[in-house]
Amino acid sequence: MARNRPYTCGLDAAIDVVGGKWKATMLWTLEDQGPLRFGELKRAIPAVTEKMLIQQLRELEADGLVHREIYHQVPPKVEYSLTDYGRTLEVALRPLGDWGHANMAHIEATHA
Repeated sequence: MARNRPYTCGLDAAIDVVGGKWKATMLWTLEDQGPLRFGELKRAIPAVTEKMLIQQLRELEADGLVHREIYHQVPPKVEYSLTDYGRTLEVALRPLGDWGHANMAHIEATHA
């Protein structure tokens, strides 16, 4: 969730919104796979804990990047999707993902 102090630059503001171990991966997954139920998102990102997934989804929703749609049916159904505002991040996340893919061997070697 965005903080209540002035940002020093655009990168500071952007990282405040998408920072967090799983937020970028969650945004990328929702961009790539479309609306997902909680369990589907959890299966798509198996390393994230349920607690962290819930927490970061709530933060992304509070920041207006993710929409939570509740379907009133039995059993209850909830889907998460990117908002129009959230989809604007694709132009920033795609090059970052491309950079990570191109440099994965180096990143893995230095973080081993």
